[in-house]
Amino acid sequence: MKALRSISMFAIMAMMLLAVASCGSKRKAVKDTPTAVFSADTLKKQAFLQQVTDNAQHARFITSKVKFSVEVGARQMTLTGNLKMKRDDVIRLQLMAFGFVEAGRLEFTKEYVLIMDRINKLYLKVPYAQVDFLRNSHIDFFVLQSLFWNELFQPGKMKVTDESLKSYKTEVGTDDTVISMEDGKLSYRWLAENGTARVKMANIMYNDKFRGNYQLNWDYEDFQISNRKYFPMDHKISFATPDKEVKLGMVFNYMTNEENWETRTEVSSKYRQVTVDEILHRFMSL
Repeated sequence: MKALRSISMFAIMAMMLLAVASCGSKRKAVKDTPTAVFSADTLKKQAFLQQVTDNAQHARFITSKVKFSVEVGARQMTLTGNLKMKRDDVIRLQLMAFGFVEAGRLEFTKEYVLIMDRINKLYLKVPYAQVDFLRNSHIDFFVLQSLFWNELFQPGKMKVTDESLKSYKTEVGTDDTVISMEDGKLSYRWLAENGTARVKMANIMYNDKFRGNYQLNWDYEDFQISNRKYFPMDHKISFATPDKEVKLGMVFNYMTNEENWETRTEVSSKYRQVTVDEILHRFMSL
């Protein structure tokens, strides 16, 4: 039971990592050869940003077995699970105990955030506006989708358009280009490789002069071919507050485009609904 309680708490930690921050064949190695070389001397900002957006996956569904790791201070846990995503509709993470028992579920749609603790029969289902950091940081479903799908995003917008590319700033370095955007207390930054125009890192910083800074950092590694597009199979996520840092890892086992699954979770009447404050209390007690 101790292991199951730890897995249940991991579901809460994974939720908070995103909430307060804030095809397919068998996987195979592909030689990572850039298709083009970009430089400040040969391409304008708009052309580079256009190539970054063109690198996005066009698949409607992305599904995979995933290995999760979480680290909070001295505590470290590892478990397996499933990631299922439908473009512009839902992101679902299922966390498994012993490889076959679902211990927790996280579900993000355009309307709500759902977290289910299947071990203790608890759940939280709220709109984004009821989670302070999500509201204050302008993080909605489409921002989360872009982070999971390795894409640029425009806060408050469903997608990045050719016209909106003009609002980004770029700073070209020797190997990478920093893409940035400012919005009051918020700053958004991406690191894109010059040779491939692939996003290697996304960062959201919320500056609070009274409580300190809050920062979400999302690194992408191990790019593999899927649907004729490169996609990162290794995601390293960290969320830092003035008092605590949480690190989460997601390693994809393979990618498929499975469509035969229910995109909405029905919560049984046997589950007790909890509040955001209760979730926060559990998280901060770790």
